[in-house]
Amino acid sequence: MELKKSDNPIDNASIAKQVLSNLFYGWGYNFYRHENQLRADDLLIRSRISDWLGESRAHVAALESTYRRKYLPAPTREHPFPDANAVSQAQALQRIQRDLESMETVIRTAPVPEMDRIHQRHRNEGETLEALVSVDSALVLHVKNLRDAIVAIDDGAVAIDAVPALLKAGQIEATWQQRGQVLSALVESG
Repeated sequence: MELKKSDNPIDNASIAKQVLSNLFYGWGYNFYRHENQLRADDLLIRSRISDWLGESRAHVAALESTYRRKYLPAPTREHPFPDANAVSQAQALQRIQRDLESMETVIRTAPVPEMDRIHQRHRNEGETLEALVSVDSALVLHVKNLRDAIVAIDDGAVAIDAVPALLKAGQIEATWQQRGQVLSALVESG
């Protein structure tokens, strides 16, 4: 995944413009600083990943709805109780949705190193943020493949077996653990 890089206009500005820029930025926050761009890129990447997981969850919800209409009709006098197997299958589809939703929430709300002046002196924030963006970029590929595979499923009964297998076979969990290792190295060095 190629990320767009913008030049910092302050670097080539005259002294008057630099003073004006520093006054404008107040406490010295510079939107064009590489670390701030990486932090924003990380948030954008994780937001897109969460959107894809939301699309996957919505597709499984649509499959569940279709499955319920087909296999769990309204009770009648002859059949007052639903088929237990069909109920368990519908519940399995609900569990898949909850798993996707929890994964989406964890990814969307994951921590990012905050901008802290004291710790900036003692750690290389840019390298850490580059590592996070790199891990999140790898996560993009895994989640995109997962979403494409889930959206290709057109039967709820097939989804019950296929989606959990896709979640286990995918490398999302391993990549997410790499992200945790990057952040834990940051905490240990800080």
